[in-house]
Amino acid sequence: MSVQRPTEQGKPGGAKSARLSVPDIFARKGQEPIVCLTAYTTPMARRLDAHVDLLLVGDSLGMVLYGFDSTIPVTLDMMCQHGAAVCRGSSHALVVVDMPFGSYQESPAQAFANAARIMKETGCQAVKLEGGRAMAPTVEFLAARGIPVMGHVGLMPQSVNTMGGFRARGRGDSEATAVMADAIAIAEAGAFAIVVEGVMEQLAVAITDRVTVPTIGIGASAACDGQVLVAEDILGLFADFKPRFVKRYAELGDEIEEAAERYAADVRARRFPGPDNIFGAVKRHA
Repeated sequence: MSVQRPTEQGKPGGAKSARLSVPDIFARKGQEPIVCLTAYTTPMARRLDAHVDLLLVGDSLGMVLYGFDSTIPVTLDMMCQHGAAVCRGSSHALVVVDMPFGSYQESPAQAFANAARIMKETGCQAVKLEGGRAMAPTVEFLAARGIPVMGHVGLMPQSVNTMGGFRARGRGDSEATAVMADAIAIAEAGAFAIVVEGVMEQLAVAITDRVTVPTIGIGASAACDGQVLVAEDILGLFADFKPRFVKRYAELGDEIEEAAERYAADVRARRFPGPDNIFGAVKRHA
């Protein structure tokens, strides 16, 4: 399935660009790879929207924007605020918002109430939650009530405390079997796509071949039906963080520091603001 790309104005063929839908993404299984990046703000969403199929408002914003050590402290209020910002800044990509830790694990009813709030307050098209077989009844409950769900298996950041840290999954047969069972359960429960994170490549390939919904890889395999990365990672905004699965396409962190250095020098030398930067400029005597 080929998806028409928007022009620079976001209007292919002179018409208003339609936002991609959950069925559009679902139909990409085994077709053109799905391009996904994270976004947490309106300006970033505007920059990315024309180039991606899916914008994920990930709870990774806890570490990327707020400086937390994990995603655990992220709140529902945070996700709603940032999700709404991304929806305001996009018109083409499907927007998916993460459900934060503690907002869906208690019961399917709790998950529905919080997922409904996210969709109402943000305008997003779907939510994402982590978990395998244990969360399958919740996925089924939400999908049956009109809430599209993206699953997430393998390395699950919200479970880092019980999983023993951020390490690749599926190294042994028993662990690989468990991750595969998780993916199958979530797909059969009604998820329209599944993020497969931090697993051995052969396992990612096997999951992609086995499940009937698109897989979105991160630290997995190019054979997945799509890929997702944190936008700030590919832009080089974190000098001290470059995991193996990230490829940097720019080094904007260095450019930001250089720009700040030049600005500081101009201010200290009274070169800024200049005549073009102020109102009612007056002549200064030598």
